[in-house]
Amino acid sequence: MSENRIPLAGVIGSPIAHSKSPQLHGHWLKTYGLRGHYIPMDVSTDNLGQVLDALPKMGFVGVNITVPHKEKVMEFADLVTDRATLIGAANTLTFQKDGKLRADNTDGYGFFENLRQNAPNWNVKAGPAAVLGAGGAARAVIASLLDAGVPHILLSNRTRVRAEALQSEFGKRIEVVEWVQAGNMLEEATTVVNTTSLGMLGKPPLRVPLDGLRKDAVVTDLVYAPLKTHLLAEAEKMGCTTVDGLGMLLHQAVPAFERWFGVRPEVDSATRAAALR
Repeated sequence: MSENRIPLAGVIGSPIAHSKSPQLHGHWLKTYGLRGHYIPMDVSTDNLGQVLDALPKMGFVGVNITVPHKEKVMEFADLVTDRATLIGAANTLTFQKDGKLRADNTDGYGFFENLRQNAPNWNVKAGPAAVLGAGGAARAVIASLLDAGVPHILLSNRTRVRAEALQSEFGKRIEVVEWVQAGNMLEEATTVVNTTSLGMLGKPPLRVPLDGLRKDAVVTDLVYAPLKTHLLAEAEKMGCTTVDGLGMLLHQAVPAFERWFGVRPEVDSATRAAALR
């Protein structure tokens, strides 16, 4: 891209109006005094390939990808990172100077950094992790936990066959637990993660019994609307360390912003406030 072109980035999904990413990247562009814009784009699956083809010609340096395109977008990439391959989905695309499209997944990184920042005493190796859900977010979380050395993952999903698919893919450190027994797996877990949309505004509640939660457990919910979900409120009452899901969104954006705009942004209280505006 010529020096006088203003770098553009954005987020592609459908729907997209709810995304906090434009506020977040806009805040960083302003904070670091950088030229650039970050735009939300509602794109249907049918038009995805055409849009990705056109963006670099318009001055785009990269885009984030969200629901429902994270898996589909892999088909259009020239280069796919090991992380994205392992997770089977991409959330960050970079249009490289040589014209190639690079696909990466920073969701696992965002999940891990959020826990590191907001639960500084968290030790991933202290005991098993209990993971609720077996969708795209669960894949990123599982890959991240295994990479960090978790000894064992107890995985439960409403549709058992999806959990079993992840077990056969990620290997013997994963044990599938029936959804009706999900409350029991909390008794031995030192890390508890909800990757489902249960408990989100407008979605059904998470009905897993929580009385088995250990006091020394670190509990996190990827849902961030509301910020304090029923799971986090109950865990807090029981003395657990709790971490809300907003930090994962903030941290997963860091590597993308650095790649596109050349500055590594910091996730601080002003960043959180900007995302919550």
